[in-house]
Amino acid sequence: MDEERLLSLRELEKGLGYPFQKIEYLDRALTHKSYCHESTVVQPDPSRENGNEVLEFLGDAVLNLAVSTLLLQEFPEAREGTLSKWRSHLVKRSFLSHLSRELQLEQHLLLGKGELLDGGRKKTSILANVYEAVIGAVYVDSGFSQALKIVCNHFKPYLNSERALSFFNDYKSLLQEQTQQVYRLSPKYQVVVESGPDHDKRFEATVLIGKEMKGSGWGKSKKEAEQEAARKALENIELSNDKVQISSETQVTENETLTRSGKNGI
Repeated sequence: MDEERLLSLRELEKGLGYPFQKIEYLDRALTHKSYCHESTVVQPDPSRENGNEVLEFLGDAVLNLAVSTLLLQEFPEAREGTLSKWRSHLVKRSFLSHLSRELQLEQHLLLGKGELLDGGRKKTSILANVYEAVIGAVYVDSGFSQALKIVCNHFKPYLNSERALSFFNDYKSLLQEQTQQVYRLSPKYQVVVESGPDHDKRFEATVLIGKEMKGSGWGKSKKEAEQEAARKALENIELSNDKVQISSETQVTENETLTRSGKNGI
């Protein structure tokens, strides 16, 4: 690790609120496998060839346990169903990618040239995964108690009922943030159907990003219909990102197989 990278990671530690005992764990958490596949440096540890994937796998489990623990501490009287709903909101990719942006993790993320050109620093899936990898790195570096402390620091502000409700239910704001990051465009809403008597109106709204319709939704008011359309759009964008990532991973695997076959004379 060169001096510039080290200084960059030390600066990031301040934002994370945790100084690593072994800064290499943080470096690995912020290294996407596309970077490793394109690197000419031979990795002494074979597991590093897949970048931050192992730390992401570990971080996913640690994060779920830490968020569950935090919710039990904050809401000891809550029912299991309520806690499960809160946890599902808090560990959603859209929310984890939001945390990544708040912490500016994307500025320290190492990506391969192909992934960079494909807008990898803005992808919801990659940003969510890198947050999980960072939590996994904290766990490996210092154990669960420290990982829980970091998760509490990051998540607790969103447990305030007013802020949480406004964040998790305001799909239009979430979509606005994501489309600005990814497409550099603002979503546009249109009410396309208005039906029913005056006392029981129903509306259908669509949302467009550029010229492409990304989602539609129904509601008892125009605002409710637009929120539902935004929610559907977020789901569609996340699904599209997943498909792109799976396609990229499949191509990488095929290339690796062909490379190995060539070396073996097959």
